[in-house]
Amino acid sequence: MEFKGVYTAMITPFREGAVDYAALKTQIEEQIAGKVAGVVPVGTTGESPTVSPEEHLKVIEFVVDTAAGRCQVIAGTGANSTDEAVYLTCEAKKIGADATLQVTPYYNKPTQEGIYRHFSTVADKCGLPVVLYNIPGRSGVGINVETIVRLRQNPMIAAVKEAAGSVDRVSEILSKVDVPVLCGDDSLTLPMISVGASGVISVASNLIPGELSAMVGAALQGDVKSALVLHRKYYRLFKDLFIETNPIPIKAAMAMTGRCAEEYRLPLCEMSPGNRKILADTLKSCGIL
Repeated sequence: MEFKGVYTAMITPFREGAVDYAALKTQIEEQIAGKVAGVVPVGTTGESPTVSPEEHLKVIEFVVDTAAGRCQVIAGTGANSTDEAVYLTCEAKKIGADATLQVTPYYNKPTQEGIYRHFSTVADKCGLPVVLYNIPGRSGVGINVETIVRLRQNPMIAAVKEAAGSVDRVSEILSKVDVPVLCGDDSLTLPMISVGASGVISVASNLIPGELSAMVGAALQGDVKSALVLHRKYYRLFKDLFIETNPIPIKAAMAMTGRCAEEYRLPLCEMSPGNRKILADTLKSCGIL
């Protein structure tokens, strides 16, 4: 399985307290029309902490069935309990997901040995390609490069989503191990590709899948000039989609453009009025509103 291009970290649309599958279907079709390489349901952007286990798996199944092999599906099935991560991942494999996105166990802050054993157990017990997700700002602990080197010896450890905000870290990883690296920060996509990343798991592509696909495609082909034009056009959007905790701004933006209801589950809630105006102005300046 090749990990290259744009993968959309999909929102989970809600309406009146339930998953809005009609909106989700429309979103999937828009992603495929935008020529993304794949979609990532029920990751952080998909509000995985507040969907029930039944909803979690049903969303993955719906995405797999709707995509119907037209793009890759990397299921968000990570957890800070190894047993829970194994359960969700094994179920995702039965459903037909192509790979799993596995976040570093959060809150309990395992050691590097614990992290190594956690990811190894998921890979060995489930047999689904694992994309390691390094995001210490949310999980409380990062995956050391040496741990990635160890993990990569397992053939089921397939790629890394790098969201620590460091372009230098991409170079460090690739200097020590041959592994596909996917950028985890939209604003750093172009610089990370310039040092060897193979794509992005994007929040912004919920809104602009075609534009992100064009930017990343140009960058991967060495057409930096064309990629830079798109990067500069949408840079403010890339930043303002994180003006509050993800996925609040992207879901607000999707609602502003009529793609879903602006509905969250606590403890997430609507944006502050000031930040909402900033986001709306940015959407207008980018030609999205």
